[in-house]
Amino acid sequence: MSTDTESVESETSLSVLETLEKWYHVPVLGFVMIFMLWTRLQSYDNVSMADGQARLSAVDSWYHWRTVQWTAENYPYTMPFEIWTSFPGGRYVGQFGTLFDQILVTAGFIVGLGNPTTETLYTVAIVAVPVMAALVVIPVFFIGRRLGGTIGGLVAAVILALSPGQFLSRTTVGQLQHHVGEVLFMAIAVLAMMVALRVAEQDQPIWELIKAKDWYALKRPTQYSVLAGIATALYIWVWPPGVVLVGIFGIFFTISLCARYLRGLSPDHLAYVGAVSMGVTALTTLALVEEPGGNATSFALLQPMVAALVAVGCVFMAWLARKWDGLNIERNYYPIAIFGLIGISFVGMAVILPDLFSTITDNLYRRVLPLGGTPTDATISEAQRPDNFGQHVFNEFGAAFFTMLGGLAFLLLRPLFGREWRAEYTLLIVWALFLTSMAATQIRFAYYLVLAVAVLNAVFVADIARLLNLDFRRSAQSIRDVETYQVIAIFLVVMMLFMPLLPPIAAQGSTAWERGAHAGPSGDAMVWQESTDWMLESTPEPGNWAGEGNQDQLEYYGTYDYPEGGDYDYPPGAYGVISWWDYGHLITTNAERMPHSNPFQSNARSSSWYLQAGDEAHGEAILDGISAGVAVTDRSADEIRGAIDEDGHEDVQYVMIDDQMAGGKFSAIATWSGPGMDAYRTAEPISVMGTEIEATTTNEAYEDTMLASLYLEDAEGMEHYRLVHESSTYSIVGSQILVLPNGQAVDISTAAERFAAGGYTDAVAEAEQQFEMAEATDQALLLNNQHLFQGMLTQQYVHNAQVVSAVKTFERVEGATITGSAPGVADGETVYAQVELETEPGRTFTYTQQATVEDEAFELTVPYATDNELGPEDGYSDSAVEALDEEYTIFVGSPEDGEIEREYIATTEVPELAVVEGETLEVTLEEGDGEIVPDPDAQPELEMDEEPDEAEVEEPEDADGSETDDTVDARSIR
Repeated sequence: MSTDTESVESETSLSVLETLEKWYHVPVLGFVMIFMLWTRLQSYDNVSMADGQARLSAVDSWYHWRTVQWTAENYPYTMPFEIWTSFPGGRYVGQFGTLFDQILVTAGFIVGLGNPTTETLYTVAIVAVPVMAALVVIPVFFIGRRLGGTIGGLVAAVILALSPGQFLSRTTVGQLQHHVGEVLFMAIAVLAMMVALRVAEQDQPIWELIKAKDWYALKRPTQYSVLAGIATALYIWVWPPGVVLVGIFGIFFTISLCARYLRGLSPDHLAYVGAVSMGVTALTTLALVEEPGGNATSFALLQPMVAALVAVGCVFMAWLARKWDGLNIERNYYPIAIFGLIGISFVGMAVILPDLFSTITDNLYRRVLPLGGTPTDATISEAQRPDNFGQHVFNEFGAAFFTMLGGLAFLLLRPLFGREWRAEYTLLIVWALFLTSMAATQIRFAYYLVLAVAVLNAVFVADIARLLNLDFRRSAQSIRDVETYQVIAIFLVVMMLFMPLLPPIAAQGSTAWERGAHAGPSGDAMVWQESTDWMLESTPEPGNWAGEGNQDQLEYYGTYDYPEGGDYDYPPGAYGVISWWDYGHLITTNAERMPHSNPFQSNARSSSWYLQAGDEAHGEAILDGISAGVAVTDRSADEIRGAIDEDGHEDVQYVMIDDQMAGGKFSAIATWSGPGMDAYRTAEPISVMGTEIEATTTNEAYEDTMLASLYLEDAEGMEHYRLVHESSTYSIVGSQILVLPNGQAVDISTAAERFAAGGYTDAVAEAEQQFEMAEATDQALLLNNQHLFQGMLTQQYVHNAQVVSAVKTFERVEGATITGSAPGVADGETVYAQVELETEPGRTFTYTQQATVEDEAFELTVPYATDNELGPEDGYSDSAVEALDEEYTIFVGSPEDGEIEREYIATTEVPELAVVEGETLEVTLEEGDGEIVPDPDAQPELEMDEEPDEAEVEEPEDADGSETDDTVDARSIR
């Protein structure tokens, strides 16, 4: 009886151990996925919708929010053509509004029971991204298990979970970007192709089976090849530039078929997989073609063409191998013939299909091969090459990247030790090398490289275990047989793989959970929110500019077909907004207005050329040329005017400029259309902490640009631009200098430090407080005591600075023309027109225009009105900048010691209608009373060795008769 009981207990224990051995990875994978979700959802409160406003991270997230909302309104369709960006042409948005967005909206419909609210849709969308990131664990585990057993698969999953770099930062809550979909579906596609290749090696499909119609023998290879083709197509549906994976598969098939033929094996087996899978990919991507041509970022002909070329190429290589045998030619010449034919094909493509050839080579140059990219790529932070690739990958993956190289070496050396070689190993090697090259080309592609790092470490761990004669499947009874050196080796491998990603070795703030905890909304988006809200509420609806009444033709969630010629024909009353491309999506989604340029880099060159225009006449010509659809970049005002056949009715009516554009981003602006930042720099000596250093500051050419004339000077002296809104967040803007520990000064051009919203008075007070605290620095304002620059702690200063609103919005108007007679005034004398203005946050400034007297007459044009009679219902702005004076003062005087004595004087009202419609007003100057007024050209300065003056405060009465003290004169800090 006892023996029977012991036997049953033994069998039960064995059964439990067998079950544990078979399924222990499931709870481990579950824990890893929960950990990945937790790290990415920690900051949910930071990005959850507040007061109906989205709070997303990264610029592309905002456009995905636009496409998610559009798809929800038009479910299940995605946007065919977008007219609410890239004004005045509109554009096909390609890689936005894809399968990724459809998945998010479908999940939103399920959670919202078929009718999700905006809040539900937003919550589902931002949470779905971390969920998809956690799902990447599944294909990574299965790829790792194919390479290194169950333990190898688990190692791959853990490395994926602990990696703190690009993959993590792009998959935290609030990152509503397609990158997570790219990684997930690429991993699935590669796994599916690996399985299809292995099945083909086992079942060995050949031409004769097809000819004999032996579908039973072809069943498994066909099924798995079709699945691989569908998985590849799904990846491209998520991200059209994913056609690069088809190219990787093409190179793999070329290498593998050549290698098999050289080894005396039939290429038919793998060629069958390539032909079927890529044929399926070609057909499924062809069904989604929405744009003609070969654009890699759109659902165009490029994707099915490349897939079809790979499919046909596989068939051709198998056919040529058979012919080669029939001709009794040495097998070693076969690869030479193949690569020679490929070279000839590319030469032929360059001649016959130059656009397709250019598209392929351009994408290789910019996305795949680390050859330097273009100068404009260097202005896009995520598209830059890593300065130090070794340091870059260590920051991304710790030592796991270098152990990945070990896994790669183990894989390559397998045949030398008589071990089995599978085609899927060749695929993994080719894929990993391409992902490494892509990560060395652009910083962002490290989010792809994490896949190769994870799965190839499965090989590393498995082969180390094999070399140590370790069997991870050994029973508990056998664990006592493990030798000390084996334990030490295991410990060292674990240390090497994981400790650089964990405390205490990982630097503070660099672990996955620490970085996930600091995720939050985009700083630019939060600063711009006030300005985009104003634009949404206080400007006319597109289509109703100047009261045209065509707003019903421009529905925000409307469907617009791809227009012939590529440019949409907007109705009268449509208008655009020009800014730098970084902010285009914010203008589309939050202001519901039409930006000229956007983060697709659409129209970036024309925006760059406008912002750098050296005078108002050139800037106006550029905007008129944009409206008329003529080329404007690298053209003078006269050249643009000469190219315009007739005036267009689609005008750019608003200009939005922020501190970053006037600061650090101006270098990028200067690069896109030339001449580069050096044209705007001047070297000069300054004193920092009592030491004179050579630094650079912006020069007169910078001050003359449209950007600086508008943003820094409030359109002073301009005829057709007026400030209509400025945000209540203010910044110190000036030339930023970093002083290294060795005393060397490093200039990083202009900079901007933002203050919390609180009005202009508070911003100036805070700036002056910092200024007083930094008095010992002599001629530089200390911003931060310590600043990390290229790994060194530095001191950071700003030179020639002033306090400016973080975001300013300007309206383009005809301007009211003031003509007048000036009896007794000599020719050549200057006539000034002045009006005092106040912004909503309480800043006052004086607008001054001037003209020269000729024949006792003068004419000048002013853009600011002395009343505020019009609004969006009239087709114009409800300006948040109002005149403090009821009339302009027009006078003649001569500058003397910073002051002007009025000799002749007149006043006139300037109605807003006159400003927007370009009416003419007449005045007559009369002899003045000798009143002294400030020189309009003089700027107040606050010197470093002077005590700051008290801010001049006006005390206008509120409606209830009480006095207020929140009106302050504009001030420069130098």
